[in-house]
Order: sequence, then structure tokens, then C-alpha cells
Amino acid sequence: MSRIERFEDIPLNQLEIGTSQVRLSDTGEDISELADSIAKVGLLEPILVSPPGPTGKYEIILGQRRFLAHQELGLPTIKAGILSDHVAEIEAKVLSVTENLVRRDLNRKDLIDVCTYLYRQYASINAVVVETGLPYDKVSQCVKYDRLIPELKDVVDTGEVDVKAALRAQDALLVVGELDPPEAVKLAKEMAPMSGAQQKRIQDALKSNPDVPVDQVIEEAKSKTRVIQVVVTLGQQSHISLGQFARDEDTTVGEAASQLIQDGLAGLGYNTRGGSE
Repeated sequence: MSRIERFEDIPLNQLEIGTSQVRLSDTGEDISELADSIAKVGLLEPILVSPPGPTGKYEIILGQRRFLAHQELGLPTIKAGILSDHVAEIEAKVLSVTENLVRRDLNRKDLIDVCTYLYRQYASINAVVVETGLPYDKVSQCVKYDRLIPELKDVVDTGEVDVKAALRAQDALLVVGELDPPEAVKLAKEMAPMSGAQQKRIQDALKSNPDVPVDQVIEEAKSKTRVIQVVVTLGQQSHISLGQFARDEDTTVGEAASQLIQDGLAGLGYNTRGGSE
């Protein structure tokens, strides 16, 4: 395991931003603000670099925004912790994503990219969660981003729709037949502000009645229904299982319980048309 061997003031022209950095977009955002802070109080935490590589330059593992702020200030050097050895790309990405989450929220696209990369390396969402400390639901949604058609990826990247709504819209329309990108985007935008129960209602409606126009299904899902709260007592194992089901469905425990109750009643022949919110 690589460790910090020493600290030095390294000339900026001897540094390069490593490919392991997870923040690849909006890298210059708020740099002036950071530069002002460094000008007033100095650099509070050194950057982290690997030893010089084939190019003869140190590779920045952590601290590219601090490096860019020093460039903006025209400072000749920056304090850096120098690792004893080069780190593997996967280890560097884990370090980078963890530090960036502490310092400043990652750009949505950058977070999706690094979670997808780590998932491909580890082949397990749980492993990514353990290594980075990210919430399970966030990693799960980021990983599923790869399944989306390009048009839905675009609206997720801009923040108009979250991954969960985009996937549910795409899966719902795939049941109907050939996927029409503009219709998929429209449905995703309609579903985005809805509760999980409403989104599930649209999926179920399209699955059971593929000939019904999508607009009609959306309007029915939006219609207000009376909601009655039911308090249920569960054993420990049942509660754990419910939580696991909720994570798998990318929803809340309450909505997961509502979904299971409705599915169970429908399976026994009872009318659940009113649904729940």
C-alpha cells in the first residue's frame, strides 16, 4: 500500500492532473473563490501526488482544484504530499471520489462515470459502497445509468430527470413496443416529480394495457386518490427483507410496503384500482 513519503513545495510546471481524477467536468467552477481563500489564509491542506512518471512530472491524485487555484494566483509552487509509489487507477479513483464528496458535491455526470467505472472493476454495488462510503441507492442509480438510451442520458445529465424515473419510463415503454426516444423523454419528465407509487402505477398500467395511449395512463396516474395510512408491525427479519426489497426497487420502505400489499391483494383477486400515494 502506497504511503506519503515526504512533503515538498513542488513547482507547478512539474505537475500534471492524473487521469484518475473523478472530477472531469466543471473543474474550473468556483476556482476564483477558492483562489481568494488561499490568497487570504494560505493552503490549508497539501495536494497528494505520485512520484514522477515517464513524463518526468508528478501526477496529481488529490487536489486538482487547489492546483488550478494556485495557477490562477500565479504562484510558482504548491505544497504536496508525495507518495512512496504509484497507485493503481482504481485505488486513485476511490481516493478521489471519497475526497471530492467530502469537499464539494461532484457534478452529476462525474459521479455516474466514476461509480460505473468502479462497478465494472468490482462487479458489485456493495463493494463500491464499502470502498467509497457512498449511499447504496446513489451507487445503484448511477450504475443503472448505462442502460439508458442516449436521449434519456442527456436529460439525466442536465438534472431534469433522475436515473430512477428515466429507467422506469424506458422500461415502461419497452413493454409497449418499440421505444420512441421523444416519447421516452416526455414520459420520464412527467414521471420525475411523481411518487414511487405513481410511477409504479404507470408501469403496471402500460404492461397490462399496452394499447392504451401513454398520455391517458399519465393522467390517470396523476389523479388524486384517497390515502389511508396503515401501521404494520414486522419482525426483525421481515423488516430487513423489506429494506432490501426497497433498495432493489430504488424506492422508500413505505412505498415498497405499499407496492407489496397492492400486489399481494391483486394476486388474491381483490380490487386495488385506487392505488396509494
